[in-house]
Amino acid sequence: MRDKRESRERRHKRIRKKVIGTPERPRLCIFRSLNHIYAQVIDDTTGKTLVSASTVEKEMRNIKPGNKSNIEFAKKVGELIAERALNSGITKVVFDRAGYKYHGIVKALADAAREKGLQF
Repeated sequence: MRDKRESRERRHKRIRKKVIGTPERPRLCIFRSLNHIYAQVIDDTTGKTLVSASTVEKEMRNIKPGNKSNIEFAKKVGELIAERALNSGITKVVFDRAGYKYHGIVKALADAAREKGLQF
């Protein structure tokens, strides 16, 4: 497990050399744990998080986990981050997949954010 995590972190460092968030186009960064998924919109020039959403929030606790899969939770987080970003005036972002494969949960979050109106 350690090798897998270290490989992802190395990929993430390589990606971060190229993907930089600006005030006009901040970075949409994600993090997956075994139980939760987190998304943040970050302006790297000031080093501040502009908008965030995750499955830990109270809004996500209202969703019954009975028949919900992780992909459905990722879709909800993607929709939530897109709504919050659009409300704060952010329409274009740079997607930072943080070294994860663009597949499954990561893809579901990105597609849901695109459907709600974020451009990347």
